[in-house]
Amino acid sequence: MKMERKPIKVIVVDDHPIVQQGFEYILQDAERIQLIGKFSDADSMQNYLQNNGVDVVLLDINLPDSNGIDECAAIKELYEDTVVIAISNINEYSIIQRMLNAGASGYFLKNASADEVISGIHLAVEGEVAFSNGIENILRSHHTGDLPVITRREKEVLSLLASGLSSVEIGEKIFISPLTVESHRRNLLQKFKSSNVAALIHKATEMKYI
Repeated sequence: MKMERKPIKVIVVDDHPIVQQGFEYILQDAERIQLIGKFSDADSMQNYLQNNGVDVVLLDINLPDSNGIDECAAIKELYEDTVVIAISNINEYSIIQRMLNAGASGYFLKNASADEVISGIHLAVEGEVAFSNGIENILRSHHTGDLPVITRREKEVLSLLASGLSSVEIGEKIFISPLTVESHRRNLLQKFKSSNVAALIHKATEMKYI
């Protein structure tokens, strides 16, 4: 006798009701896929994950209280077996690559067809990486080296620079000397190929480092 395969439990995390409804419509008759929750922010999603088993999280990158890259990394750290697939309107290489580096098993553009979404979920659950149309081409046309790799301390400094603090203020806040802050600042400018702090913050924000 053939065993019944368990349904794939899916949640959607996106702050646009129309996107939530779109995925609900796409998944309602999908074979073996069960949409068990819709959330508008990272906080409510994390609260749900603490108490409920979820196989797949369809996760928007721009959330009102967080960004999908950080949330993906947090999910993978806490729930290793939960599959995360990014859903976004952003088709920039740096964002796609950073999402994959954070542990995502796929990346769907929000205009993906029903077939792409359904087959992609099945692929991701089986251990493959799933992309909607065009994403693979974007990844193929770039080199991984394009993406700045920054240390935890550099990320701290970057975030405080974005808050408008001076080198002295940053040093006092994270207990390092202003000279060390300046050294981190120079490294960040070099890594992001930026000529000044304003350009650095703009670029780092676009790439979701802050």
